[in-house]
Amino acid sequence: MQIVHFGHSCVLVETASARLLVDPGSFSSGFEELTGLDAILVTHQHPDHLDLERLSALLDRNPEAPLVVDSGSADQLAEKGLTHQVVSPGEQLQLGGVAVDVIVIGGDHAVIHPDIPVIPNNGYLFEGSVLHPGDSFTVPVDPVDALLLPTGAPWLKLSEAVDYLRAVAPPLAVPIHQAVLAMPEMHYTMFRQLAPSGTQLEVATPGQPLAL
Repeated sequence: MQIVHFGHSCVLVETASARLLVDPGSFSSGFEELTGLDAILVTHQHPDHLDLERLSALLDRNPEAPLVVDSGSADQLAEKGLTHQVVSPGEQLQLGGVAVDVIVIGGDHAVIHPDIPVIPNNGYLFEGSVLHPGDSFTVPVDPVDALLLPTGAPWLKLSEAVDYLRAVAPPLAVPIHQAVLAMPEMHYTMFRQLAPSGTQLEVATPGQPLAL
């Protein structure tokens, strides 16, 4: 399995049989020309995870790819006339030509501020191995091989990211969700220093494959 990071939360997950794109959002770039996708998945409704304008063009380029979303994204997709499939935590999906197993976990976006309502958020666990948590601190029931680690956000302190990394304790962590930071390298250094024993941090080069 490998991934391609298109910046912020947008990641292409590639297995031997499928190409699955997660969170084509407004802070990401380079995903627009992708073809041959087997599915497009959205964790939640915020525009840095769901760019409605570019999503329409992406779906046109990938007419066979189902759009899989959380319940909170459904209304705005319906208003745009975009066909979609709503999934909820606990569901197990089979996506791609030779079916790739995707488990939906989590349920809620992390708290931004007590005065801001909490919205739905799906985390996606690919083949029991790679976890994209969206904007959440969801810890999977079973160990995973790789965690796509949120790095910086209005809902996220560095200490919380470190605590989440320690709670999941994967062999490999790949930072994502970093576009709001002026100097994400500082966070990467702290992750390396404070990661649990046995966890390696690897920063993906934007647009380039990274084997997991």
